[in-house]
Amino acid sequence: MISIRAFSSVFAVLLLFTVPSCNAGGGDSGRLEQDRMQSGSATDSRQGEDEISNSRQNAITRAVERVSPAVVGVNASKLQRRYVDPWFRLFYGEQYSLMPVLGSGFIISPDGYILTNDHVAGGSSEEISITMTDREKIPARLIGVDPVTDLALLKVDVDHDLPYIQLGNSDEVIVGEWSIAFGNPFGLMTSSAKATVTVGVVSATHVALEESEGRIYRNMIQTDAAINSGNSGGPLVNSQGKVIGINTVIYTPNQGSVGLGFAVPVNRIRTLVEILKKDGKVNREFVPGFRVQPVNEAIAQAYDLDRVEGVIVTQITSRNGVAARSGLEVADIILKANGEPVYSIGVLEGMIRYALRGESIELAVLRSNRIIPVALKLE
Repeated sequence: MISIRAFSSVFAVLLLFTVPSCNAGGGDSGRLEQDRMQSGSATDSRQGEDEISNSRQNAITRAVERVSPAVVGVNASKLQRRYVDPWFRLFYGEQYSLMPVLGSGFIISPDGYILTNDHVAGGSSEEISITMTDREKIPARLIGVDPVTDLALLKVDVDHDLPYIQLGNSDEVIVGEWSIAFGNPFGLMTSSAKATVTVGVVSATHVALEESEGRIYRNMIQTDAAINSGNSGGPLVNSQGKVIGINTVIYTPNQGSVGLGFAVPVNRIRTLVEILKKDGKVNREFVPGFRVQPVNEAIAQAYDLDRVEGVIVTQITSRNGVAARSGLEVADIILKANGEPVYSIGVLEGMIRYALRGESIELAVLRSNRIIPVALKLE
C-alpha cells in the first residue's frame, strides 16, 4: 500500500517527465506556425515589391522600351571649305577639310531605311555611319534628301531584320498630350550606346517658323521636351510609341534648351519618304508665274478693306505658269492661303516653296468686291 506522501512523490516525478514531452509537441506546432507567418510575410513583401515595380511602369516607360532599340546615332563627315589667305589661294586654290557631324536618326522599316535631318547627313556628306544601341556601327548610304523640309533618307544593308518605329498620325496630335524626344545629344550614344530620352508635352501645332538657309518650316509641332545639339534627326513620339515628328529645330538664345523645340510632322515625312525612295529628290520644278506686292493703306482704301492685309497681284509673268492656268488675275487681292491669313509676301512664298508638285494651294481672293476661291495647282 502506497502512502499519500509517496504517491505525491511518484506523481511529481511522473509530471516532471510528462510535461516536457507535451511541451515538445507544442514547440513543433509553434515553429510551423512561425514558418507559415514568415512565408506569408515574404510573399506579401514580394507582392508589395511587384506592385511598386508595376506602379512605376506607365505609358511613357513602355513607349521608351519599344522605341529605344530603333533610335540610332548618325555620324557623318562633311566636306567644308576652309578659309585661306587670298594670296595663298592664288597658288594652291581652294582648301577643303572633312568636318565630323553628329546627329540622330531612327529606323522606319526592318530592311534598314533610316530618317534623319538633311543638315545632319545631307548632300555634302562624304561618309555616313550609324551607331545602334547594341554598339554596332554600320555604314549607311544616302538615298535622297529634301533640303526644303530638312529631311534625309538613309539605308543600311544588313542580313537580318532591324528594330523599327511605327509612324503615327500627326493630324491627330493633341496640344497638351505627352511627347517623348529621343536622340544622341552631344554624341553621347557613341560612348554609352543608349538613346537619351526627354519627356514633355506637345506645346503647339501648325507652327510656322522663319525661313533659314533655304529651309521652310511649316506646320511644325512644338514641344517642351528638352532637345539639345545632336538631337537633330531623332524621333518625337507620343505615349503610344508612334512617331509624330522628327526633331529638327530648337530655339536656343543661350546655346542650350529653353523648352522650345520643333519637329517636322510625320504626315509630311511619310509622303516625302516614298518620293525619296523612288526618285532620290523632291520635284518642285513648277513656275508660279505671277508677282505680288503687299497691300498698303492706299490699296486698302481703294478696295474698301477693313484692314491692311493680303497681297495684290501686280503681274502675270507666264502664260503657261501656275497662276495663269489657275485663273489668277492682275489686281486680285489674295487674303488667305489654305485658310491662313496672308499677312506678308513671305507667307505665300513659303507655302509655294513648301508644296509638292501636284498639290494645290486654296486661295481666298478679293475680286470685284467679292471673295472667290482660286485653286493654285502647282504643276
